[in-house]
Amino acid sequence: MHFKNIAQMFEHTTSKNESKELFFYKKNNSWIGLTGKDIKIAVEDIAFALRSLGIEEKSNIAIISNNSPRWAMTDYGIICSSMTTVTIYPTLIDSQVEFILNNSKSELIFVEDKLQLDKILNIRDKCPSLKHIVVMDDSLENEGDNIINMSTLFDLGNKFSQTSNYTFNEMISNINGSDILTLIYTSGTTGIPKGVTLTHNNLLSNVSATLKVAEFTNDETFLSFLPLSHVLERMGGHYTAFSIGAKIYYAENIEKVADNLGETNPTIVVSVPRLFEKMYSKIMDGLKSASKVKKTLFYWALLVGKEYSSKYIRQKPISLSLKLKHKLANKLIYSKVKARLGGKIKFFVSGGAPLSKEIAEFFSSVDVTILEGYGLTETSPVLSVNSPPFNIKFGTTGKPLHNVEIKIANDGEILAKGPNVMSGYYNNEEATKEVFDDEGWFKTGDIGNFDEDGYLIITDRKKSLIVTSGGKNIAPAPLEEAISNSLYVEQVIVLGDKKNFISALIVPNYEALTNYMNNLDIKITEPHALIDHNKVQELFDSEIENAMSSFSNYEKVKKFTLLTQQFSIDRGEMTPKMSIVRKKVLENYSEIIDKIYGD
Repeated sequence: MHFKNIAQMFEHTTSKNESKELFFYKKNNSWIGLTGKDIKIAVEDIAFALRSLGIEEKSNIAIISNNSPRWAMTDYGIICSSMTTVTIYPTLIDSQVEFILNNSKSELIFVEDKLQLDKILNIRDKCPSLKHIVVMDDSLENEGDNIINMSTLFDLGNKFSQTSNYTFNEMISNINGSDILTLIYTSGTTGIPKGVTLTHNNLLSNVSATLKVAEFTNDETFLSFLPLSHVLERMGGHYTAFSIGAKIYYAENIEKVADNLGETNPTIVVSVPRLFEKMYSKIMDGLKSASKVKKTLFYWALLVGKEYSSKYIRQKPISLSLKLKHKLANKLIYSKVKARLGGKIKFFVSGGAPLSKEIAEFFSSVDVTILEGYGLTETSPVLSVNSPPFNIKFGTTGKPLHNVEIKIANDGEILAKGPNVMSGYYNNEEATKEVFDDEGWFKTGDIGNFDEDGYLIITDRKKSLIVTSGGKNIAPAPLEEAISNSLYVEQVIVLGDKKNFISALIVPNYEALTNYMNNLDIKITEPHALIDHNKVQELFDSEIENAMSSFSNYEKVKKFTLLTQQFSIDRGEMTPKMSIVRKKVLENYSEIIDKIYGD
């Protein structure tokens, strides 16, 4: 793949696939497809419309919307107009959106619907650079005051293109690889959000490297549900998918993902570990009420699958007996699991957070491949990945991409170099200097190491390390991963910095917990009553003890408290990409934490 910029990649794909349906959305219970020709016409109209409004090249244009073909086409329209896309999570509150619009000096914003429009109208007077608003679902009843519907923007672009003194191809040929493609604002887990500046070259290099780590055909199907405002979906499920002419189905919403998997039969899905954790919990919870015969059969198939996948991945001989058992297990068990995923999955891509080794091995044992990768927004995002079929090593994030260098600093921090590493934070030289060392290595902020085979293992965030009052350094991530493997755990955060023992705040999986109590013939569903019940306390004592069995005594969670509500974005406890904001949780639950430690 050799393109000067993402716009040229777009033009190539749409020209090559004029009559092929590439984007799909659901309307009135039916999936509707848009061809390469449809997409190109819409993108050209957007690109020319932006120019018609007098917005200059290299200006910043924002999008605040959930995933849809219009999000994708808007992004390409901005890019092809030689401008920069500023992505904003639709879950952000007014003040956060205001900061991003002002910091980026965005001149126009595309809003998904009335809900997002109202958000922008609330802050419009505080955003002096913002001149135009476009409503993407055409729900605006009275246009005016520089607020128009998307269909009106299409008309503006179409009209302007007919009188313009330059063509679409001339417009995109003027874009340089070093031009800023996008600004993606970090979620601000440690303070004020920073605009990550990613160029065309940054993203193109990561797309190109990604295409080398797995076998892709021109007949792939993706299901897109991770936010396109998140760099993982943007690079993997948006640019990479489009570059190979794949079909991209846009999920209705996160709650409908399970249904949409069965309807769209994807071959590749980009996701975060939480999806696999929920799938795993659902399967294991379902087994609890299954007959003894079904349980025995399932666990037999799991053992067969584990042995088979272990030999297959390591290219060791597989006996005829094991092949026959695997074939039978596939017919009886694996095929049913895969059918719920659409039946055609080649592999899932997992990123954004560590994937439990146990869960990765479980899915491999039922013949479902998950490729875990590692990276950051600042690295476009992928730095390393487990690639199929023979280079997967569970519990690691694989080997560095062919065009990426990774080394471990003296203090254990992971450092990276490569064409995918950002040029810096937007208008923030001080923050940029902090994340690059004197030799130009990007400091990831993660702690890790390479194993004997050169596979990268992430142990924790550098700033998350717990130092107990006894001077012990403890990484909370492995503890949290072990605890979250329990099907009764929805969320967990491990604590103990400057304390004399380790503790945890746990949000139970209330659906699984209610089923557990029902099996004991105890009919309780109210969260407060559940967590206070002695049977629940006994259950979690046992779950924590089992989870901590492989850890040293000083690392083990000694006390825990069950919570009745999940950590949330609204209370600042979660980022939009669903990472726990440790500092905010400590602040919001300070009284409960004080009780744990008797302070």
